Amino acid sequence: MTYSLTVRDHMMIAHSFTGEMFGPAQRLHGATFVVDATFRAAELDADGVVVDIGRASEALRGILSPLSYRTLDDEPQFRGVNTTTERLCRHVADRLVELARAGELGGAGLSGIVVTLHESHIAWASYEVDL
Repeated sequence: MTYSLTVRDHMMIAHSFTGEMFGPAQRLHGATFVVDATFRAAELDADGVVVDIGRASEALRGILSPLSYRTLDDEPQFRGVNTTTERLCRHVADRLVELARAGELGGAGLSGIVVTLHESHIAWASYEVDL
C-alpha cells in the first residue's frame, strides 16, 4: 500500500530541437506545460501527511519559475541537449529529490517522486525516482 500526494503548477517556455525526427519542432517554438509532482510514501508521518502541501507547492514553483518565460536553448544547464518533455521531467524530479533529501518538504519516509509534464491534453511524459 502506498499513499501519494500531488501538487500541480505550470511553466511557459520556448525551445527548439536538433534532429530530423523533430521536423518543424527544430524551429523555435513555445510550449506551456502543466506540471504534476507526486510524492509517495508507504506510511504517513506523525502529522498524517506524505509531505506538506504548501512546502511541496512552493518547491515546485521555485523549480519552475527560473525556466518560465525563458528560451531554454539559452539556459546553461540545457546547452547542447534537446529539452524534450522527458528530459524536463527529469530536471524537475532531480531538483525535488534534492529538496526532499534535505528535509525541505516535510513528511517522513518518502518512497518515491513522480514528475509528469502534460504537453497537451493528449500527450504527456513522466519520470519516476525511487527514494
